[in-house]
Amino acid sequence: MTPVLLNTQVLVYLLSESVLWVLLAIAFGVSVHILWRWDFGSTSEEQYALERRAYLVMTIILAAFVLKFLLLPFFVFTIDRLSDLVPGAMCAAGVISANGYGLPLLFLKLLILFGLLLWMAINHYDLEAKTYPWFRLKMGLFAFLFVLVSIELWMDWAYFFHFDLSRPVSCCSALFGQLEGANPLPFGLDIPKLLLLFYLLYLLIVVAALAHQSWLELAGYGLFVFVAYYAVVYFFGTYVYELPTHKCPFCMMQRPYHYVGYLIWGSLFGGVFLGLIAALLRLGLGVDTRRMERIGLGLVSLFVLVCTLYVGVYYLRNGVLL
Repeated sequence: MTPVLLNTQVLVYLLSESVLWVLLAIAFGVSVHILWRWDFGSTSEEQYALERRAYLVMTIILAAFVLKFLLLPFFVFTIDRLSDLVPGAMCAAGVISANGYGLPLLFLKLLILFGLLLWMAINHYDLEAKTYPWFRLKMGLFAFLFVLVSIELWMDWAYFFHFDLSRPVSCCSALFGQLEGANPLPFGLDIPKLLLLFYLLYLLIVVAALAHQSWLELAGYGLFVFVAYYAVVYFFGTYVYELPTHKCPFCMMQRPYHYVGYLIWGSLFGGVFLGLIAALLRLGLGVDTRRMERIGLGLVSLFVLVCTLYVGVYYLRNGVLL
């Protein structure tokens, strides 16, 4: 057994994910039976029994999903702690790229997180409608998410099992640095153009949200999360580290930087996910999602404010920019 699997945090994480999968598997089995027999127009005893089971399934799903939200930052914290074991790694950046499972697993976790938020939003409006108009939709979505969660669990075990501690990995400076003069930014952008695009897209999101233009919101949020990632790694993050050559999305989650990375990335992805879901549900279900829209916009605004404050405070203290 690889020493990584003997790490306390890794064991806690893998066992937690495995127990949650068992709970979701039970809910999945019951939900398949419910979908097969469901007839809301019926007044039979079987239909009433199915409705009681449906509430139980929804409770299990909701509890499991909330725990998975907590397990995502714990996963990042765990791989960051493994940097002491993996040769060459200085933070989670090197550990996540230690084998071919790491980065796809992280992207899959973000996709599942988005799906879980979408499920909870549909479930909220379905229960609010009293007649369960979207019951089959949300159960179908749960079935799809259960498949993704099953793949995720397999990748979790494969990722931690296939660590080769005899092979050094690249540090964050090698992974995100500007090697041999190559431009790491997309579309040939430089930093000034990247920042201009960053703030223009944020302004677009604000205007689209205030005008309730759902298609514009979808486009704005989709582009913003892409541009914001590069803006944080290659500009705003350097002010968190107060070092122009330090470009890493993970180091800011460590204690020397007051774990601010969790706030930065959490507000970005939380805001973007809620904004996208609000626009999708308004278009697809025709429901009023203004409250969710405001929360999403608030989180994205918090993200932009925190990033901007780091630059502003550094300039006020030192009189120069990095």
